[in-house]
Amino acid sequence: MKQPIYILAIESSCDDTAAAVFKDNLLLSNVVASQKIHQEYGGVVPELASRAHQQHILPVVHQALAKANIDKKDVSAIAFTRGPGLMGSLLVGTSFAKSLALGLNIPLIEVNHLQGHVLAHFIKDDMDKQMPEFPFLALTISGGHTQIIKVNNYFDMEVLGETIDDAVGEAFDKSAKLLGFPYPGGPLIDKYAQSGNPKAFLFPKPKVKGLDFSFSGLKTSILYFLRDQVSKNENFIEENKEDICASIQHSIVSILMDKLKKASIETGIKEIGIGGGVSANKGIRNALKQAETDLGWKVHLPKFEYCTDNAAMIGIVGYLKYLDGDFSEQKITAKARYHI
Repeated sequence: MKQPIYILAIESSCDDTAAAVFKDNLLLSNVVASQKIHQEYGGVVPELASRAHQQHILPVVHQALAKANIDKKDVSAIAFTRGPGLMGSLLVGTSFAKSLALGLNIPLIEVNHLQGHVLAHFIKDDMDKQMPEFPFLALTISGGHTQIIKVNNYFDMEVLGETIDDAVGEAFDKSAKLLGFPYPGGPLIDKYAQSGNPKAFLFPKPKVKGLDFSFSGLKTSILYFLRDQVSKNENFIEENKEDICASIQHSIVSILMDKLKKASIETGIKEIGIGGGVSANKGIRNALKQAETDLGWKVHLPKFEYCTDNAAMIGIVGYLKYLDGDFSEQKITAKARYHI
């Protein structure tokens, strides 16, 4: 009888400390400790993030093993996020993973965080779901990344387009800051947009060649628009909050969908998957569902817990790499910038 493969996965790229346990490709546990301290600063403070990781990592790993009902001695290999991300945060997870793997004398598997977002669609859990068929297009959207990736197989990925300035998550959060929302404000824009008129206010679309994105110009146009309107009516934002949010969201979603449609036409691929924190946005999800009807796409939407940073997506990559015998040496180091 084949022995099961148990993968312990660790994610610490930004401000969430996470651990997950897999039995082969079946997810047994997925634990995340979020850091609330950054809210009062309006963004992630790297030094505070790395200190919080040091406090959280041991309890989080212990809880993940306990929920999976296995002992650390049962673990076959340890997968960890090597990058990209905040260097101080990555160092905590990398050092812990290396030390534990050395102590248990088991393989170490480094994982690219972005590959984790793409391959999160292949996590097997208690819900039956259809997984993407190769090749498929992956739209990776988060606070730090906006990319369209052609996925030929698990480890053959080609970036077709990416942002040349701000990522889509930054566009949401910076727009929310202009509206006076607390950090992180992107989800609040999504919330208020549900009851607003998306055509109430028009913002210009950036003209960027090919499949690349740009969001800095949109952010600037929103800044000037709000400045001009508030100078005429100091209560403008509060009185029009829902319509402003709906209009901002509509503009951002339109930019994403235009490029994704272009990529689908150019490649002939209609199998679409999304990943990253912003893929939890209702406006984006609704637009993709509509594209299934209008364009004949087959769209794969990850569960919400696999959208934001989590260790389950690191674990599934770790399992697939384990099958390939793709292990790392102890001398490996974290990489703040790490491309697919």
